[in-house]
Amino acid sequence: MPTKVILLQEVPGLGKPGDVKTVADGYARNYLLPRQMVTQATPSALATLGERVATEQRRQAKLKAELDALAERLNAVTLTFTVRTGSQGRLYGSVTNQDIANALRDTQNIVIDRRSIVLSEPLRALGTFKVPVRLGTGVEPAITVELKPEEA
Repeated sequence: MPTKVILLQEVPGLGKPGDVKTVADGYARNYLLPRQMVTQATPSALATLGERVATEQRRQAKLKAELDALAERLNAVTLTFTVRTGSQGRLYGSVTNQDIANALRDTQNIVIDRRSIVLSEPLRALGTFKVPVRLGTGVEPAITVELKPEEA
């Protein structure tokens, strides 16, 4: 006999949180309920579902607004690194995503995880580079990074 349940978290192949689904009784009883992935779709649970969905939508909207504001700040950032170079203009060492994250924290007071800074490989040449930062779904600002030679 099928059982109606409300998903509390994303279940692959079934749906996302807040969805009301009809599943096999054994699947609900033996797998979903013990792992607290769902709750029974009782009239009272269905009534509170609307409130939870509205709360989650407000939270997502607030998070999106914060990410957009941070993206705007990051698009305006220009980081300048003074690096040692050899006689051919090649760098001694390189500038990595960790260096960029540290410079953002120190100069702009913006804390970003180094794994969010998208560098396919470290910067090893003089010049100006646009470095993308992955903040969230659909939000990817670019930081301008300048590498200038150290004065002799």
